[in-house]
Amino acid sequence: MTPARSMGAVASGSTGAVTLIRGAELVAAPWKNGGGITREVAAFPADAALDTFVWRVSVADVAQAGPFSPFVGIDRTLVLLSGAGMLLDEAQCDDTVKTHALTRPLDIARFNGEAQIDARLVDGATRDFNLMVRRESAQGELEVWRAAQHEAQHEAQHAAEHERTLSADVVLLYCAKGPLAVTLANAHAQWLQTGDALRIDTPNALPCNMEGTGALLAISIRYAA
Repeated sequence: MTPARSMGAVASGSTGAVTLIRGAELVAAPWKNGGGITREVAAFPADAALDTFVWRVSVADVAQAGPFSPFVGIDRTLVLLSGAGMLLDEAQCDDTVKTHALTRPLDIARFNGEAQIDARLVDGATRDFNLMVRRESAQGELEVWRAAQHEAQHEAQHAAEHERTLSADVVLLYCAKGPLAVTLANAHAQWLQTGDALRIDTPNALPCNMEGTGALLAISIRYAA
């Protein structure tokens, strides 16, 4: 897993550690089936193997068409980051095919890891964001947050409009398109470039603001009781 820098707890709001993960430091590794390259952003437990993680967040480079590796017991969410995209053909029980189209940046596909998926590339290599959660141990939610640069006289108004509240066992904020400034409670803003991420442990009603012209992927993980 990539080296990361702990920023400690924020000055106000309820949270554990906040860790900055730089995209430039992520380590490339081959896919489970050898058909591409993956870069792990974060996982639990730390350094867990592909058959033992509770959750895993990664970025994958897809250079060729082909079947996805099966991940039994895993709920999967894919988001297109760059490239012309993919068409994911999912075989159904009645011998029909359901196609998940990832053809525009930040398009989302959700499916079970047990599903038989064949990927077709629209026009060359793509990069995608991958959230995997072991459903018996946790639940994961992914949202796309978009930000827009605003004029100074409207800053207060738009800050209120773009404030969110974070509550989960773990939250990851991945910068899909930057730069973006993320402010937690009343701490100093943290600038994220494309590919950077913040991991926030045990946020409880933690205020979060973002500024810039890009987009964040906000992932909330909640462990099963």
